[in-house]
Amino acid sequence: MITLTSVEAQNSFGKLLDTVQREAVAITRHGRPTAFVVSPRDMEEILGAKRRRRAAAAEFEEWSASAKSSQTPDQAAAAAALTDEDVVRMVHELR
Repeated sequence: MITLTSVEAQNSFGKLLDTVQREAVAITRHGRPTAFVVSPRDMEEILGAKRRRRAAAAEFEEWSASAKSSQTPDQAAAAAALTDEDVVRMVHELR
């Protein structure tokens, strides 16, 4: 990734627009990144990944709520008592 200062980006904006068609450019101010300029294609990929992540999170929340509502109190207590090692062992047994 190319890095330009805000002054460099301002003074060579046309070149910046050409560059972002090939790779993302970080714009810095006082040595810290303040913006990233990406091509429309890259931005669509970023937005698509963001949409997929939101959809997966919503699906997980729905599944989690469904699983909780279908548990008996005894099952909920047993699940709460599981340690990380128990969960890892169970996953390996299922594989």
